[in-house]
Amino acid sequence: MLEVKGLVKKYGDKTAINGLSFQVAKGEVVGLLGLNGAGKSTTMNCITGYIAPTAGSVTVDGHDLLKEPDKAKRVIGYLPEVFSFYPDMKVYEYLNFVCDLKGVFRNQRQRREHILAVCGRVGLSELTGRMIRNLSKGYKQRVGFAQALIGNPGVLILDEPTVGLDPSQIIEIRQLIRESGKESTIIVSSHILSEIQAICSRIIVIHDGQIAADGPTEQVIREAAGRAELVIRAKGPETRIEKVLSEIPGSPRFVRLPEAEEGTSEYQLTGNGQEDLREAVFQAFAASGLVLLQICSREASLEHTFLHLTGQDSKEAEAAFGKGEQ
Repeated sequence: MLEVKGLVKKYGDKTAINGLSFQVAKGEVVGLLGLNGAGKSTTMNCITGYIAPTAGSVTVDGHDLLKEPDKAKRVIGYLPEVFSFYPDMKVYEYLNFVCDLKGVFRNQRQRREHILAVCGRVGLSELTGRMIRNLSKGYKQRVGFAQALIGNPGVLILDEPTVGLDPSQIIEIRQLIRESGKESTIIVSSHILSEIQAICSRIIVIHDGQIAADGPTEQVIREAAGRAELVIRAKGPETRIEKVLSEIPGSPRFVRLPEAEEGTSEYQLTGNGQEDLREAVFQAFAASGLVLLQICSREASLEHTFLHLTGQDSKEAEAAFGKGEQ
């Protein structure tokens, strides 16, 4: 349904995205993740045709976005992070206007049926005659979702769809995305990683304008879990403990944490996944004669995976604890 091939976008000397390539099949719900400035918004803007890429191509439902822009864009529904509308329009009036913009449902009876059906899907059936300016933040977000659904697009691009919503509204939008995924290909960008993990079957992580990871959500997390992230507490001179840690097979990274009790040292360790880090730590401390008081695993999550893939895991620890990494 959607193919991005060799996508490049430059702004002067700055390269925002550099050679992105991926495909999204019909019915997939994909999470697009990245730090601020990583290239997520640029990627979405290129996919929707809002900006032209410097190089590469975007094909939507068989239509090249540059060669057949009208046909390609007609297949796309887009909810930007900052959604703009005409506040003095009524909900139905605005969605009717969107139909004109997209050039869909010229038959008025079919158009009315379509608009009312879309309003029913997003929970706006009772509000079609209300001025948009008088709606709450949550209902305005629903109007944005409704305009993205106009024309039954095969591809939905949703940029921060739950931003600013309360917990109940987030749950409702999450369910709406799931239901829409039965009929459309969906790409969701969000900083709320728990939302991505809850609704997306696949994630694409962009870092420095390139793809750092692409695969089923749980698979990417499992691969990150293989890094064997541990927190240990040991008793003895700090220099001896760090010497033991530096000699563990596989050379795991370690960060000094604040002392939990007098006379002990605590460290966060991150392995490379090639062996069971717990076993190596036990063996190293047993051979050294130092006392290992505590060892615990940190369960992998999408948040930990994201921080690792973007190189922020050790930086986060350093910022939080004010200690250097070995």
